[in-house]
Amino acid sequence: MSEIINADLCVIGGGSGGLSVAAGASQMGADVVLIEKGKMGGDCLNYGCVPSKSIIAAGHAADVIRRSGRFGVNGTEPAVDFLKVREHIRSVIAGIAPHDSVERFEGLGVKVLQEAAVFSGPREAKAGDSIVRAKRFVVCTGSSAAVPPIDGIQDVPFLTNETVFELDERPEHLIVIGGGPIGAELAQAHRRLGAKVTLLEMFRVLGKDDPEVTEFARRRLVEDGVAIREGIKIVSVGGGGNQISVEIEADGQTETITGSHLLVAAGRRANVDGLNLEAAGVSYSPRGIEVDARLRTSNKRIFALGDVAGGLQFTHVAGYHAGIVIRNALFRLPAKACHDFVPWVTFTDPEIAHVGLTEAQAKEKFGDDVKVLRWSFEENDRARAERETEGLVKIVVGKRGKILGASIGGPRAGELLQPWVLALSQKLKIGAMANAIAPYPTLSEVSKRVAGSYYTDALFGERTRKIVRFLQKFG
Repeated sequence: MSEIINADLCVIGGGSGGLSVAAGASQMGADVVLIEKGKMGGDCLNYGCVPSKSIIAAGHAADVIRRSGRFGVNGTEPAVDFLKVREHIRSVIAGIAPHDSVERFEGLGVKVLQEAAVFSGPREAKAGDSIVRAKRFVVCTGSSAAVPPIDGIQDVPFLTNETVFELDERPEHLIVIGGGPIGAELAQAHRRLGAKVTLLEMFRVLGKDDPEVTEFARRRLVEDGVAIREGIKIVSVGGGGNQISVEIEADGQTETITGSHLLVAAGRRANVDGLNLEAAGVSYSPRGIEVDARLRTSNKRIFALGDVAGGLQFTHVAGYHAGIVIRNALFRLPAKACHDFVPWVTFTDPEIAHVGLTEAQAKEKFGDDVKVLRWSFEENDRARAERETEGLVKIVVGKRGKILGASIGGPRAGELLQPWVLALSQKLKIGAMANAIAPYPTLSEVSKRVAGSYYTDALFGERTRKIVRFLQKFG
């Protein structure tokens, strides 16, 4: 006999977005059921953001030792214990896991079902031996690594972000398919930990960001020893065990690259399989569940958020979506999601951070009304002291000083981006950034300096000089 559970809200998926909705709704007085078939915390905690930044930190530590000679400190090739690197990654995950645990959420009053959810009707879902009937549902099942249709790839062992962090031995030669953020980050981290790495990309590495800004990260990847092959076609994959071969084609010539491990980082696909969305009257496609601006599906009592909704696939977007869903589902407020000012960061070294429009996008939209401001990290005293001067702040400005977008490639770019996110979201003009006082010596001065450059021509032009000379005649 199935147990029937009635609830105000049923959340399907215990990742970042789902947990935010469940915790918020329960604490606000709603009767909430959370269904999660896998690990609590979802992709971000277990296979994505947390483990990837942990291995990046390990790679950075090794690189600091390797390059410490530039400070007059004896640098040496670091000894890397890859098993302990894995323990470090697991330790970081374990430290965060209690915050996302079943016990914590049950303590908040959420009923947690550790089963797979399958819709059996427009207001009903099955989870193991339970049937959940809820006034509203929220689908936040996330995404998984997409496997491209390459000849032979299903016949060889390959890694994805869900398995690469479980390695207890350093790869002898890691071949990475995909030069986006995930591929570039993991390629650099493994190279810094001593693995030979080849990065394969059909188009351009880190191609979704401004090329003027990404060039610094690309250059560092090459300096670190990552072999980058861009503009290539992957013909086939073969081999097995510790001998994986990838046949590529470039400029009409074929070449075979052989490595010990293969990592596939060629995009993501929405997790919609097995939900029986048809029974719920929810429209979807291979890109994900179709939603309106209020994140409602074709069944207005069912919402979808985060990666599964087919938009920008970032943990912070899922968290933002959670707030939109709560306002709609609990308070019946017609809140709409706006993605105009969503920031993102690629955690290569140096980092790449962006919000708003790129130079190309702004010029396509506004034409000659766009002014581009640039400031190099070479002009920053803190960057010089730390010998991290490779980088650029690039700001796109429209009419009357309106900030249109910001791109930063440089040390701690992700941390430096936040003032620009605030400026864009609050519709501040470039003068607000130029007039702010930045503490010295900090990297944050780059933002003030680049903003101040907007006024350089006017302040130091001939017209200003004439005004000053005229006024000085009066004593």
